[in-house]
Amino acid sequence: MSKTAVPGASAAGVQTLLTVEHLTMRFGGLVAVDDISFEAGNRQITAVIGPNGAGKTTVFNCLTGFYKPSVGRITLNHPRHGPMLLERMEGFRIPQQAQVARTFQNIRLFGAMSVLENLIVAQHNELMQASGFTIAGLLGLARYRDAERRAVDRARRWLERVGLLDRADLPAAGLPYGDQRRLEIARAMCISPVLLCLDEPAAGLNPHETAALNGLLRMIRDEEGIGILLIEHDMNVVMDVSDHVVVLDYGKKIAEGSPAQVRSDPSVIRAYLGEEEDEDLPTEVAADLAAEQGQPAGTRGNGAG
Repeated sequence: MSKTAVPGASAAGVQTLLTVEHLTMRFGGLVAVDDISFEAGNRQITAVIGPNGAGKTTVFNCLTGFYKPSVGRITLNHPRHGPMLLERMEGFRIPQQAQVARTFQNIRLFGAMSVLENLIVAQHNELMQASGFTIAGLLGLARYRDAERRAVDRARRWLERVGLLDRADLPAAGLPYGDQRRLEIARAMCISPVLLCLDEPAAGLNPHETAALNGLLRMIRDEEGIGILLIEHDMNVVMDVSDHVVVLDYGKKIAEGSPAQVRSDPSVIRAYLGEEEDEDLPTEVAADLAAEQGQPAGTRGNGAG
């Protein structure tokens, strides 16, 4: 059934934060993302899932300016600035002006810097503007001192919220893996995003750390009142925290809906688990196998090899 989208509002009454329309990304003859459309709501966690190679990270790279889409429109309905077309923006302006923050599959902290410094450096745009691009900072003018104080206060606030305030002065590289994951999320939150994009934040976490991550994501959604776009392979995380799920396979969208709807969708089950072993084979394949094995067409043999 076709539906005409109304900018800023979804069918369920949730305010739409992000609208992706007919997104396509080609690399030469390879189509990594093929005509994908979906919406992500404000104050919601939207998960983008799918098997390896489904195109999930490519979608993120298009949203955050690392790639320019071959085709399609990406509209961020910014709470203060109104609709912003991300595909038309320079990549460095997307976090700066559209306030879209992201983390990556691989941890990308400044290991030699302290935990606190990692969160302060994330606020460099605000600090550079306050410094008049160095002169006010060199002279120690009041406006720069005020901005620096705000940056430190914001950094310490987020360290407290992720449980790392007592390690503020330690080198980031010395933190345990799970703490580094939380530090990355805290660093992204220091730019006060309206949309937070997380690429496999639960990768490598133990069950205790995963439970803490789930609580952190809910807290960000509920208390900060922003949208979260989540790529994740851990289905326990997806089903536990997501409000809406979009499923990709071979660069195409194959399903979307609530976690319960997606979990029971036959196309999603096939994408993750393959066809049922007792399913009838296509007629031509069954006939060929039957001729070779001397078995009735339409069945699969259980013999070894």
